[in-house]
Amino acid sequence: MSSWDDDESAAVSAAEAATTDVELLRRAWRNEKAAPEILRFDTPLVSRVREQIQLLEETLDDFADTGVDDLVVSLYQMDLDRTLFLLRSYLRLRLQKIEKYTMHISRSDDLLSRLSPQERRFARSCAEIMEKHLEQSVLSKLPYGYDSVTRQSLSSTEDDMVPEPQLDTFVFCKTKSDVGAFQLDDIGEEVVDLVADDLYVLRYKSIKGLVEGGRIDLI
Repeated sequence: MSSWDDDESAAVSAAEAATTDVELLRRAWRNEKAAPEILRFDTPLVSRVREQIQLLEETLDDFADTGVDDLVVSLYQMDLDRTLFLLRSYLRLRLQKIEKYTMHISRSDDLLSRLSPQERRFARSCAEIMEKHLEQSVLSKLPYGYDSVTRQSLSSTEDDMVPEPQLDTFVFCKTKSDVGAFQLDDIGEEVVDLVADDLYVLRYKSIKGLVEGGRIDLI
């Protein structure tokens, strides 16, 4: 890694260190909402946010016992409600993607590694239930050669019955730091200069590495 990359990584780390966990969760929520595929579950962040939620709930309980001013209580309650909403929405978005792409995710070690342990159990359970349901209600009644969960027929060369996210989808994104000249295609015909804090509309597939690396945020 070059000194320039080291400086960029240090700058991103310093910026994140100065950002509150609620802001980081909001960023993770926006990225998850805009990305066509499921992103990596941020276990440390979710754990810290859950601890903060527990602390806020305990603080509000203490306020109820000590008769703290109603305005102070309402401010703490608003903070708790906001954090709970973000966390629940973030987790709900991920569950919706798992349900939509159950078969696709359950057949990919890379995608399964992006899930939390609870999400992996949910994905496997969904896949098993779906396969069992399709087998009992539809596939068992079809002729031989057309009774596969994943393929239309024996002549299919790939799993053409498994829905997959469209990674070529265009997304709105914002750079967090100067990336410089960035190649968008495989042959170098599409190159864009990514400048810090600028907005772009690009194919998700081209920038997914930058999203995963925390150098670009989806909006």
